[in-house]
Amino acid sequence: MKLSKLFISAFTAIAFVVSWSVAHAQEGYKYVPESKELFAKIAHMDSVLFNAYNNCDMETEAKIFSDNLEFYHDRNGLSTSKKDILDAIKRNICDKVTRVLVPGSIEVYPIPGYGAVEIGLHRFINHQENNNLSKPDKFICVWQQKDGNWQVTRVISLH
Repeated sequence: MKLSKLFISAFTAIAFVVSWSVAHAQEGYKYVPESKELFAKIAHMDSVLFNAYNNCDMETEAKIFSDNLEFYHDRNGLSTSKKDILDAIKRNICDKVTRVLVPGSIEVYPIPGYGAVEIGLHRFINHQENNNLSKPDKFICVWQQKDGNWQVTRVISLH
């Protein structure tokens, strides 16, 4: 009798934990921007940057990338030369690759006194390989607002 009461108690406790876990897992995560204005500004700047990237507008890219840019790439490591980064984009990206933002994936977080961090997902169309579309990959950009202008100071690109 004592064993059956212990079994029922244990079963009840396990059932409670499982049902609580399932209920909370179904809630999921939903991003809500802290500042809709900041979110709109960074989303706009992302579109300006990658419109330039997709159209080989090196002048616009040079304006958006900070002179003290750090670019962390999970395959190529760290690059700290803005000129080298722009040269690599011109050599490896122009007319070869198109970046496509995954709709609804951008998250923007304010960095008081500095700017913002943008996190999102994007894909790439490789025009050299039958327009293959990559899997979604994460990116992080640190944006600095200085004298009313927004520039990217750090990029983390994960493929």
